[in-house]
Amino acid sequence: MAIARAADGEQAEKLGYLGLGMMGFPMTRRLLSAGYDVAVWNRSRGKADALVEAGAKLAAHPRDVAATASIIFMCLTDAAAVEEVVFGSDGLATASGQGKLVVDFSSIHPDAARSVAARLKSANGMGWIDAPVSGGTMGAEQGTLAVMAGGDAADIERARPYVLAMARRLTHMGSIGAGQTTKLCNQVIVGCAMAVLAEATRLAVNAGIDAKRLPEALAGGFADSIPLQLFVPRMVQGIHSPPLGHIATMLKDLDTVIDVARDTSSPVPMSALAAQLFRLAKSARGADADALEIYKLSASRVD
Repeated sequence: MAIARAADGEQAEKLGYLGLGMMGFPMTRRLLSAGYDVAVWNRSRGKADALVEAGAKLAAHPRDVAATASIIFMCLTDAAAVEEVVFGSDGLATASGQGKLVVDFSSIHPDAARSVAARLKSANGMGWIDAPVSGGTMGAEQGTLAVMAGGDAADIERARPYVLAMARRLTHMGSIGAGQTTKLCNQVIVGCAMAVLAEATRLAVNAGIDAKRLPEALAGGFADSIPLQLFVPRMVQGIHSPPLGHIATMLKDLDTVIDVARDTSSPVPMSALAAQLFRLAKSARGADADALEIYKLSASRVD
């Protein structure tokens, strides 16, 4: 395998990736395809097997990834998982960290991102970028993700060539926490769009028109959007595997929106209603169900 080079022609840094779930697995695969040296860790080791076969180096603990990599990416479920991976007994904070950088793709509360970053810097000198993503598993597989980042400008530029092996766009939004706040704005739009598109699709079905043709009929008009084109066919046809995202994840993000809105005196009535609908969906369909199953809430019978 050819040695990957950074944008300036120098030999590329060694990379790490922690968390090989729906997003982390395809993102790591893209790093390997680009020729980068990548060490990986996942709580369930079986998920790493295919990546090891593709050239990744399997590490026993997060600190072992930090021992070999100078830039460590991670994408974890929630703030509790980030806390454990960073500050657990075998976490990143137990490794030598001077000159090393963590790029966290997880979606967590902005306050949590700032807290973790400050405590890790104090523990071992490691830098931090909060860099949540938008685009779902399809975007991760195709390298079309949008990444919104908070952190030091020099750190952002250092990580940029590697992030752009996994994403189409990386936007520096401000200091640590700004990336997470931007992701919350994204989730306001996406979460409310899912709820509204489910409502429009159910109206079409109940009124007796072919709901599968809504994306075609509305293409190019003011109602057109990527969610319209992607979500409505999946709702109508009941395509929920693999999921585009879990109900629990969307609910977590919308609840965080409401919390930040309360702290900033920001009215978010639409987000609050969408959160309640996803809470109902979680009860009816389960936490790990596809978020688009919110459509089934309005069915006259359980599908």
